[in-house]
Amino acid sequence: MICGRRARHRPERSGGVLKKLGLSEDEDLQLMLQGSLLRKVTSRRAKERRFRLQEDGVTVVSERRFGRAPSKQSFSVAHITAVHRGHHSEGLRRYGRAIPEQHCFTIAFEGGRRNLDLGARDEDVALSWVRGLRTLRGRLRGMSQRERLEHWIHGMLQRADRDKDNRMCFQEVQIMLRMANIHMDNAYTHQLFEECDHSGDGRLEDRELEDFCRRLLRRPELEELFGRYSGEDCVLSAEELRDFLQDQGEEGTLQQACAIICAHELNEKARQQDLMTLDGFTMYLLSPAGDILNQEHTQVHQDMSQPLCHYFISSSHNTYLTRNQIGGTSSTEAYVRALMMGCRCVELDCWEGPDGEPIICHGHTFTSKILFRDVIEAIRDYAFKRSPYPVILSLENHCGVKQQATMAQHMKAILGDMLLTQPLEGQDPSVLPSPEQLKGKVLVKGKKLPELQPEPCGVTSILDEEEEEETEEEDRLQAKDASHVAPELSAMVVYCQATPFPGLAQALQHPRPYEMSSFSERKARKLIKEAGPAFMRYTSRQLSRVYPLGLKMTSSNYNPQEMWNAGCQLVALNFQTPGYEMDLNTGRFLGNGGCGYVLKPQFLRSPHSGSPRPLVLRIRVITAQQLPKLNREKLSSIVDPFVRVEIYGVMADCSKQQTAYRSNNGFNPRWEETLTFQLQVPELALVRFVVEDHDSTSCNDFVGQFTLPLGSMREGYRHIHLLSKDGASLSPATLFVHVTCRCP
Repeated sequence: MICGRRARHRPERSGGVLKKLGLSEDEDLQLMLQGSLLRKVTSRRAKERRFRLQEDGVTVVSERRFGRAPSKQSFSVAHITAVHRGHHSEGLRRYGRAIPEQHCFTIAFEGGRRNLDLGARDEDVALSWVRGLRTLRGRLRGMSQRERLEHWIHGMLQRADRDKDNRMCFQEVQIMLRMANIHMDNAYTHQLFEECDHSGDGRLEDRELEDFCRRLLRRPELEELFGRYSGEDCVLSAEELRDFLQDQGEEGTLQQACAIICAHELNEKARQQDLMTLDGFTMYLLSPAGDILNQEHTQVHQDMSQPLCHYFISSSHNTYLTRNQIGGTSSTEAYVRALMMGCRCVELDCWEGPDGEPIICHGHTFTSKILFRDVIEAIRDYAFKRSPYPVILSLENHCGVKQQATMAQHMKAILGDMLLTQPLEGQDPSVLPSPEQLKGKVLVKGKKLPELQPEPCGVTSILDEEEEEETEEEDRLQAKDASHVAPELSAMVVYCQATPFPGLAQALQHPRPYEMSSFSERKARKLIKEAGPAFMRYTSRQLSRVYPLGLKMTSSNYNPQEMWNAGCQLVALNFQTPGYEMDLNTGRFLGNGGCGYVLKPQFLRSPHSGSPRPLVLRIRVITAQQLPKLNREKLSSIVDPFVRVEIYGVMADCSKQQTAYRSNNGFNPRWEETLTFQLQVPELALVRFVVEDHDSTSCNDFVGQFTLPLGSMREGYRHIHLLSKDGASLSPATLFVHVTCRCP
């Protein structure tokens, strides 16, 4: 009995969403829909849970098999980055040896979520889950934004259909609207319901449901924009589309307009006549061609032949940690995650380990320990999957001489030809090589033995700047011989020789490009404040690394923008700590193909070059679509969203402006508000779009964000695809804006 009426018996059509995906006959997915008992492998023990794919074709729910207290967990297939068979992960190698390797698989996720290590009762079940998840992930990744919207709505319908008869009464429609973050007037909802109930039986099914969803997904702002160019005939000719493209700031030609119609128009008759309907226009604006990010910048497009010191380089601090630096877990997974995010400089805190094997951990804390050898193996396997450009291993060396030699042996044996141990042939010693020259190479940053000084007993004491000046990085109570360097390890340091900072006067008078110094965020700020122009000249010639203060127990980050403003190349952040700082880092390295190297502006490479040209940036925030529901358990909880646009750059450019909030509408709120920013140094500016849920009695809740360099932002009408706090996609959630950049 639903909605006060007895439901007529109808055969349940399970897998309706899978049918829309063209996967209803897939045997692996049918097994996943039925569910399987899988062992979740953790450091404590392997717990058996029932994992089952939900009817939305995206969500996998796991339930505890035994025990009174219900325990449900879930994940989205859309957030999976990879599925690996066997004892692939560190967790399975360490804790899953009792389970046959062919029964095991690992699911890796985007954002900050840790790997999920699973073991099946037999090989066939494991193989079905691996194939099924890969199939679903591939299909979801290949969807257009319009298909994602329809899939999302269809999933909502499935969840709201309480009796699973594929027919929805008015009350079920109301439930679905609240699930979708929509507060709609009851009278209007009922009117819409009756207009779609063509059979007049008080229920929506099949085409009636499709009609209802189509009306729900209407985009009035796109209809208005389409109407301004199409005129009374309600279709766009190729000439009219060309005019729209030119108004967007693109080089619109008739040939380009025809190509867009061919690629995005859904109606075959219109396509044959080089005409575009409203549906085709919507598809175009929701495609990558309508994205705010310049799609040319999703590939490497900058000059990669300049010296290393001319680039910002994506860098990680305490890379081994998955949480904070006091009691967090150390894992090789953290290195894999950082490298797959485009990080090109990872940190290895090396300490004396048992059985002559060096370990990596945060010294004198409760963090767990991992083998140095295992980390080097992970780096070998993932260093160049995301980017072909060089990876720098920043060694924090607390080991004695013997284990330093072991470190050198491991790197040589495991990395092989990847490891750079000699200067490049023919390279000018007064200039650093380029990322292009160092493609596929791993560089070691560490202490270097003086070439002309005798080496008593095979070792020489080399004081590290971080040992002398920053007790948070190098503990002064470390073993006596930890301040010595073994010749085997010294031989592997070529272009990144760690040296104490000699002071700006000496560094500028006697530049040594192969040497690099590290600065705590506090010391870097002091140098920037007291000698900014001189420090910028220094960073135009030599590599510099900045790292967070060690006193930050929660592994919090600092604002990297002020360091980039001064030309610092390796601005190291805690990748495991989400927040606006990591959003800025992701945004900074979003361009140039996400390769981890971004060419610095000309005035930071050559301080005597011309001055930047100011710009006026205007952003009209028009609408948002399908914002995520923050409290899924409470149907009546609907967001009151507003949009804040933040500019990060030189101090004069830093600014924040926001729209008013819209009450009870996370589905399709509309603002039509223009925010204006005056920018003095646009080359360094990052633009961060933030959506929050207004709360008059407490702090606003974060909904989503997206950050990108101003130089990678396209003008015109654009969609912005929002990300979660840890960087995972919130698809199909978007903002729709209009952007203009003009000289004042």
